[in-house]
Amino acid sequence: MTQPYVKHTIEKGIATIEFFHPAHNSLPGDILAKLANTITETGQNDEVLVLVVKSGGDRTFCAGASFKELISIENEQEGEKFFSGFANVINAMRKCPKFIIGRVQGKTVGGGVGLAAAMDYTMATKFSAIKLSELNLGIGPFVVGPAVQRKIGVSGMSQIAIDANSFYSPEWARDKGLFTKVFETTEELDEEVQALAEQLCGYNPEAVKEMKQMFWRGTENWDELLQERAKISGRLVLSSFTKEKLKRFK
Repeated sequence: MTQPYVKHTIEKGIATIEFFHPAHNSLPGDILAKLANTITETGQNDEVLVLVVKSGGDRTFCAGASFKELISIENEQEGEKFFSGFANVINAMRKCPKFIIGRVQGKTVGGGVGLAAAMDYTMATKFSAIKLSELNLGIGPFVVGPAVQRKIGVSGMSQIAIDANSFYSPEWARDKGLFTKVFETTEELDEEVQALAEQLCGYNPEAVKEMKQMFWRGTENWDELLQERAKISGRLVLSSFTKEKLKRFK
């Protein structure tokens, strides 16, 4: 398929949510909104015991936010709304009372790293290098920063945020705690994702809900925090430095 989409299926307690955009899964605002809403609604479904979040395509999990929308921002309000897209998805995953398994089959950049970090258990393939490229544009990974830092610590977060030109290997991401396992093939990844999802379906839903809250303790202010971060990025994207950078990329 070449058209963007967010779709989901529910089978034997396992909800599989898939997003796709032909531009290397770089996500515009409408797709991010659909993804956030789908995660929220699916998480509230009593028939669902575990969520699997994945993307379409072979070698790119998510290339971040839509570049086309980024270059069209004309004021701080538009900027804040744009950068709120990933914030809303991260918060939807944070609040979901079910465990979320992340299935990362390829490279992930910027906001995509934030999505991978906000999953409760993320597995990947050997093709899943990561990069936080925002500083190259004069912005910085402000919105996804809390989720990434929560998973890999201040040291790991600062390393990839400052070295904004470099991809870091999936093995590096695994050693830092972003990925739990790295597989040779997508087929092996899918087998392990399915096996874990089936295992989680056998757990007490009440215990899972309590554990999820325990794991995310200390993030209760993220609705406000990520919105504040979106405002920072929305202001910086209008800077002369960033405008000049965007012209070159365009």
